[in-house]
Amino acid sequence: MPVIHTHVSVPTTPAQREALKTAYGKAITAVPGKSEGWLMCPFEDDMPIYFGGSDSKPAAYVEVNVFGNDVPRSAWEQLTEQIMKALNSELGIPMNRTYIRYTATTDWGWNGGNF
Repeated sequence: MPVIHTHVSVPTTPAQREALKTAYGKAITAVPGKSEGWLMCPFEDDMPIYFGGSDSKPAAYVEVNVFGNDVPRSAWEQLTEQIMKALNSELGIPMNRTYIRYTATTDWGWNGGNF
């Protein structure tokens, strides 16, 4: 039950979102037991994001949430690299203007109940 929620300051096209979704689907396999089969990818684009007091350059804030409670740091590091590369390649967002927040929890609801 991973979710990669992407907030970016630039407009996106359906093709760009599809490319990011595909990149995220590959990247999420860095987390043990996770796959694209359960991956949800909401996108919010063209939103004001101030970074370092300025919104003059593209920026991104990404939230990665997974079901579980013990994710190796190396998995988060691999995700950071792959997510930032995809955002830079597809949308031109500099890696130094991107934050990613990771959360792992066993409190996860789906299909009318909780896991």
